[in-house]
Amino acid sequence: MRPRLLCILIALLAGGAEPSLSRFRFTEPHMGTRFQIIVYAPDKDTADKAAKDAFARIESLNGSMSDYQQTSELMRLCAKSGGPPVPVSAELFLVLSQAQEVSRQSEGAFDVTVGPVVKLWRKARKRKKLPDAAKLTEARALVGWRNIRLDEKKCTVQLLKSGMLLDLGGIAKGYSADEALAVLKKHGIDRALVAAGGDIAVSGPPPDADGWKIAIARLPGEKDAGRLILHDAAVSTSGDAEQYVEIDGQRYSHIVDPRTGIGLLGRMSVTVVARKGIESDSLTKVAAVLGPEKGMKIMEANKGASVRMVRKIGDEFETMVSKGFPKLHPPN
Repeated sequence: MRPRLLCILIALLAGGAEPSLSRFRFTEPHMGTRFQIIVYAPDKDTADKAAKDAFARIESLNGSMSDYQQTSELMRLCAKSGGPPVPVSAELFLVLSQAQEVSRQSEGAFDVTVGPVVKLWRKARKRKKLPDAAKLTEARALVGWRNIRLDEKKCTVQLLKSGMLLDLGGIAKGYSADEALAVLKKHGIDRALVAAGGDIAVSGPPPDADGWKIAIARLPGEKDAGRLILHDAAVSTSGDAEQYVEIDGQRYSHIVDPRTGIGLLGRMSVTVVARKGIESDSLTKVAAVLGPEKGMKIMEANKGASVRMVRKIGDEFETMVSKGFPKLHPPN
């Protein structure tokens, strides 16, 4: 090969090579939990600016979808429940549309109108006393996903019953992780992880790796099941390992069955892998509420979604895995 051609070939190969990337980690509190962002970027300035904008996007979504902030777009919508259709932002409409689809698939096992009941159970966990039966009956009368009407053309939402209260705690964090990844990508960062408590979304794998190593959350006493290795996917875990209340010797999970108004009983951990965080976040609640028999069928109906469920019965652990759940790798 002539020297000039060789030089051109070397230059082309060098130009196509990926620049040297370094790992950067950022953490901030948002949405009642800690968001963690890990990126591989060419330099600190790029990483800092990208993470700052990603956190700003998360905070913006919190201002839209929080049920703790009375001035949020969600709470302003709820204040108009029982009235005419209300114009909403595209992002809130998207999340509510996805929530309604999951509600339809699960026949109400997932239902963002469960807010009035969740509010009672929050107080119950603080007081360690069951919700008042009469108040719980009143709250349950306001729950029902069919009482939400969406108009895609006009981008409006109508809440049919006065007093309805929406709770997006089972879907908004996963969506926010997705959106944070999208912001990072606009900054040229396509190897990143965003963790929002039990909800994690990842883009491309770290350099020289097949994917991000993600440990599966365990029930107390359960053996380490290993690690997932994922890229361009999302994983969410729900269970009662940390958020629960014991009342009169009974353990109630923070996850409420919208159909009964009662916190889930028993010990269970559910891990869902899906294409996006908005999917994995909501589907974990479905699997937890429906259990393995019905929950597995819902997963199979969602392309790219799979689930691993662990139940504790006495001193034994029962593990159930749906088709397509990624291979678990030994713990490091």
